[in-house]
Amino acid sequence: MTGPLPRRDPIDPTPARGEGSFDHSPDPWGVRRAENLLTSLEGVLSARVVTTPLGEVSEVHVLAQAGLQPKQLVRNIESALLAQLGLKVDHRKISIAQTADVRPIEVVERGVVRERAMKRAALFESLYLSPGKRPHRVGITVSLSFSGRTGTGEEEVSDTPRSKVEGAARAAVHVLDQLLSDHSVALEGAKIFEAFDRQFVLVAVQGLGGRAAVLLIGTAEIKESAERAAVFAVLDATNRWAEARRPG
Repeated sequence: MTGPLPRRDPIDPTPARGEGSFDHSPDPWGVRRAENLLTSLEGVLSARVVTTPLGEVSEVHVLAQAGLQPKQLVRNIESALLAQLGLKVDHRKISIAQTADVRPIEVVERGVVRERAMKRAALFESLYLSPGKRPHRVGITVSLSFSGRTGTGEEEVSDTPRSKVEGAARAAVHVLDQLLSDHSVALEGAKIFEAFDRQFVLVAVQGLGGRAAVLLIGTAEIKESAERAAVFAVLDATNRWAEARRPG
């Protein structure tokens, strides 16, 4: 015999398992608790529990992703309600609808973020430092990709912190200048500065195209190395400008 859902204090502020935020509205039969439990099951997109005035479950409606076995999903629902809430529900009261078109909002958001990341104008590929051809010199090699193409820029500079930062930024700008076939970029300067007890690299890049040059400013916090931060500062300065000039 099916029993009622375990009664909860209508103003109990403690969120039940699966609830994302406090809900102070009356829920004397714990319906939302049961629904939140069901939506935490793998493949379940949404759930609705209907009760009688006495709190007995009369219907359970579940929307699930396509490809799941309905019988197995019904068993999972029965087991979850019994194990977590001590509630035994007749399988005949559980209805399953499946769709391939509806996805949880978290999945949709992750997909959008990934799609936007893939569409960024220029992407960092690699950075290498090597001994220069002369003493006290360092070779810097930067690889970037843009619109499915990859380019490499090389600079040899003095083995000093300032020179290496400027060299890494110059190599990154040189790559972009190769990849932007109808436009051009040129490095104005790069330097290290401190703020908020951290070190950053600041770069200024001239974007050349159209009727006038545009000064582009970018920054990046120094984490792994100042040279790497210089490359990311160049990308920070130029990505929006380059994105607007991506081949259609």
